[in-house]
Amino acid sequence: MGCECSRLASCCWSGQNGPVHEARNPDDEERAEVSDLPTFCEFTVEQLRIATSGFAVENIVSEHGEKAPNVVYKGKLENQRRVAVKRFNRSAWPDSRQFLEEARSVGLLRNNRLANLLGCCCEGDERLLVAEFMPNETLAKHLFHWETQPVKWAMRLRVALYLAQALEYCTSKGRALYHDLNAYRILFDEEGDPRLSCFGLMKNSRDGKSYSTNLAFTPPEYLRTGRITMESVMYSFGTLLLDLLSGKHIPPSHALDLIKDRNLQMLTDSCLEGQFSSDDGTELVRIASRCLQYEPRERPNAKSLVAALFPLQKETEVPSHALMGISRDGETMSLSPLGEACLRMDLTAIHEILEKLGYKDDEGAATELSFQMWTNQMQETLNSKKKGDAAFRHKDAKAAIECYTQFIDVGTMVSPTVYARRSLSYLMSDMPQEALNDAVQAQVISPVWHIASYLQAASLFALGRENEAQIALKEGSVLEEKNTNS
Repeated sequence: MGCECSRLASCCWSGQNGPVHEARNPDDEERAEVSDLPTFCEFTVEQLRIATSGFAVENIVSEHGEKAPNVVYKGKLENQRRVAVKRFNRSAWPDSRQFLEEARSVGLLRNNRLANLLGCCCEGDERLLVAEFMPNETLAKHLFHWETQPVKWAMRLRVALYLAQALEYCTSKGRALYHDLNAYRILFDEEGDPRLSCFGLMKNSRDGKSYSTNLAFTPPEYLRTGRITMESVMYSFGTLLLDLLSGKHIPPSHALDLIKDRNLQMLTDSCLEGQFSSDDGTELVRIASRCLQYEPRERPNAKSLVAALFPLQKETEVPSHALMGISRDGETMSLSPLGEACLRMDLTAIHEILEKLGYKDDEGAATELSFQMWTNQMQETLNSKKKGDAAFRHKDAKAAIECYTQFIDVGTMVSPTVYARRSLSYLMSDMPQEALNDAVQAQVISPVWHIASYLQAASLFALGRENEAQIALKEGSVLEEKNTNS
């Protein structure tokens, strides 16, 4: 290991009753409130149904509970902003007024350490929250179930600091209580920076009793009173520090026993060997042990945690996505020919691939057409499609758009491929916004169709929306890989 166990144990535990070191942040780093996010608003169920492709199973990113879970979906609003939509169990918020008050209060928060709440929906029995979408998984996934590389020591320290900063900001805004703080509540944005989910700032039951994790990780005062306090949140922060140190979810009581017995070999992640000094390890364990004190009044507050964690930071000049091994640039992705063509904005290559593919991804569409050919109207509709296909084949974008529009406007048949072809035709005609709208519509019809995501990427590149285009490109690549494997 990169630290000496005996020294770490004695140094950490001998300072048990001392305060957490409140070193001043030398740069006095300002966590500015985010200014480019829209103000909190209320959505209709229909808007969120469209955004999530009808709450499609394919768009579920997490769910909790057993009989009636609260489910989180990924989605896309009409303005193309990607969002996470949490749909509550219908019995979770019987008081609609209380739900709206809570949501509006959390919706006032705007900070780059949070996955911010953008809006809510309270319609009939439906209770939904809408937040920024974080595309790079949870801390739990990267820490406990990593596939390519374990989280580096410098990144673990950064997670701890950013989380403390998020809690400090929330406290300064009067939202000090966070419900069930754990590794699943920490998400990574497109830059690879860790963010605290805003969902935990909302009570998730009618009486505020909201701890759903194993009781071994629950603050002792919660077991006595059934209520959380600011100090309870600090206890949960301590369990997260143990997660970061060990790479495992170790019960606090067991961890404290290991520290007392100077058996830190079991407490420290073997993947961290050589990455940190004994002094750094000592300080992190000392901070964790202070957070895990049995008496709530003996635990530190969020401000002192920020001050204590700031001096420990390593490799501060290295961006988070590099530390995490997360790809940000399309050039470094493993892209298929179609993905490469969309990245290069090579419309000729995209056209060749779509033409070669034909309509084989239109599930059931061809069968539906053959059964309805007997009506004159249907025959005219099919003729419009055939003329559109002929124009598309000859790269006559204007004629293709006109014919495909006639086919779509009839509305009796649905074809994601027609929308995809019209999308490309719009791109060829230098109409990127119309191309994006069609690519989104193709995905609404077929949520897991990689070509729809790729065409969205091409349209977004054409619109100059680089970051969103890279995300869409990555989504297309992931979906294509899944389709290939299946």
